Amino acid sequence: MKKGKLNTSFMTPIFFVLSCVMLAMSIASFWWNKYVFAVELILALAAIAIVIVGTVNLKAYLKKMSREALSSLEDADPEIINRLNVAAVIIGESNEIIAVNPMFEKIMESDDSPIGMNIEEFLINHNSVTIFEDEGTDTILGEKWYIAFGVRTGKSSVVYFVDNNEYKTNSDEYLRSRPVVMIVAFDNREEIERETEEGEVSRVTVLVERVIAKWVSTTTGFYKKLTGGRYLVVTEERYIKKFIEDKFKVLEEVRNIEVSDRLNATISIGVGRGGSTVKECELWARQALDMALGRGGDQAAVKRNETYQFFGGVSKGVEKRDKVRTRVIAATLANHISNSSNVLIMGHRFSDLDSVGACIGMWSAVVKGLHRNAYIVINRQQSLAKPLIQSFERAGFDSIFKTETEAFDIIDDHSLLIIVDTHSPNFVESKELYEKCERVVVIDHHRMMVNHIDNALVFYHEPYASSACEMTAELIQYLGDCQLSRLESEAMLAGIMLDTKNFVLRTGVRTFEAAAFLRSNGADTVEVKRLFSNSIDTYKIKYKLVSEAEIFNYCAIAYCDGDNLPDIRIASAQAADELLGIENVKASFVLYKTGKTINISARSLGDLNVQVIMEALGGGGHQTMAACQLENTGMAAAREKLVSIISELEIKNKTDTSA
Repeated sequence: MKKGKLNTSFMTPIFFVLSCVMLAMSIASFWWNKYVFAVELILALAAIAIVIVGTVNLKAYLKKMSREALSSLEDADPEIINRLNVAAVIIGESNEIIAVNPMFEKIMESDDSPIGMNIEEFLINHNSVTIFEDEGTDTILGEKWYIAFGVRTGKSSVVYFVDNNEYKTNSDEYLRSRPVVMIVAFDNREEIERETEEGEVSRVTVLVERVIAKWVSTTTGFYKKLTGGRYLVVTEERYIKKFIEDKFKVLEEVRNIEVSDRLNATISIGVGRGGSTVKECELWARQALDMALGRGGDQAAVKRNETYQFFGGVSKGVEKRDKVRTRVIAATLANHISNSSNVLIMGHRFSDLDSVGACIGMWSAVVKGLHRNAYIVINRQQSLAKPLIQSFERAGFDSIFKTETEAFDIIDDHSLLIIVDTHSPNFVESKELYEKCERVVVIDHHRMMVNHIDNALVFYHEPYASSACEMTAELIQYLGDCQLSRLESEAMLAGIMLDTKNFVLRTGVRTFEAAAFLRSNGADTVEVKRLFSNSIDTYKIKYKLVSEAEIFNYCAIAYCDGDNLPDIRIASAQAADELLGIENVKASFVLYKTGKTINISARSLGDLNVQVIMEALGGGGHQTMAACQLENTGMAAAREKLVSIISELEIKNKTDTSA
């Protein structure tokens, strides 16, 4: 259609209005002059006829063009796509290429014809479905980025490749060049200073800084020495991906710096990436470093938004606690207790001797030392420390234990909740009670978890302590004039013995100091031993688990398919301890069922970090003692998941490495 005629057709609405005006004028002239009326009426009717004919022609034209366009698309005519100034191909029902246009051939610059090849070979995601989505899909042709869009035309389809190289290149470069802030801490510098001469400290510090400087030199970033054995590193996102792929090999390089026969240098790294500003990345880096140190050090923690990734953490933690900090914590805690109407104390679900023992110790300090009403919130039916609870009830202290319902009756706005032996809101004895109480104190020794209580008035966290009872025993000495009774001392000593496996694992100087303090208050080791007594049924279950265990990659794995077995939690934990006595076993795992949940108790002697393995399954704990729960999972599936994670670890026997 010619340009002039097309423009006239589009003026049809205007002509229609003018025709109507002419018709109105002719009617008005009827009473003025009959001759003028006749002429105007003829002209008006002629104009209306012209408008009607123009409208009909326009609709016919549009319908014809639409039919021709749809016909060409449905047929996917190669002549049509040949005239396009973008790369395009026609594909058949099986995604095979049946025709290409010159622009596509020019981009590919290949002598091999693409005819007959599958379109997915030209998509970097190898998924042809994505090209028919609203935004298409990014792909690379030649050496440039394109967006591939697909249009279905019946049995065949047309795929267009729109040049997107400049935007994609700039976008990728922007993302790769985003700033990343890292804070590196020489986390066992104080131990080296305490155990070596001053000259040795300087030598080791120089070696550590040399490793860090070499590591940073592989990037375009820089590092700056801060106070307190810390270093600030600023680099770009492109290098962090490489560090993650290498699992932060710098940790191992620093760990190879030997100070003495039993001490090596270690560092911890907090990484903040993906922040909207450098300031936000620096904040995340500090939070990540606190998380890494709270998990025992010698590891890297990478924080992006609310997500953490952890690398390293294979070395044993070294005790590094300050009694001055304990006194400060005790003074702050005493102030909060004194300003409370009453105090509620609780541990974790399925409370053990360490949890209940720490609760009893804190109850004694609050009631005897600070003269405030205190109660222990506990689920007697689910507790693994029933002998200890029963011994207190026989001694006339049954009123100090409250159920969750009873605790709700006495809580008010000025109540203080002290949580011991856990710092996760998901593991506390009563999550509803924790959420209702506005004033919370946390006392725990487990390695820091991502999902931890972050609204505590006092967060006393010591991952180097052997047990919650050890930490409580230290605090009690600074909380007023508290004199522990024999029963209370034995309860706390039992907690220490449980978590240290009778002073074998995770023991430091202060562990024995706490035990000596409890012994001086009348703790009888014979009576403590009786708290560990088992029934004959529990004893049989334990040794059945041990006898049927299998060894896989230096790990002992046992499982029990039975449900509702008596004291299965106690038996499984003790079986895991027993399995560590087998030659060449680095770690032990016992799986057992409770309802629809598969539970795993994990133990090690320190050569293998079972905390990392349990975290991969959604649990947590210590390097030498951890656990997890798998909901709605069968025993076979749970075992397969565990074996898969163990298979990824490079576990070596000491005899192999020494050879």
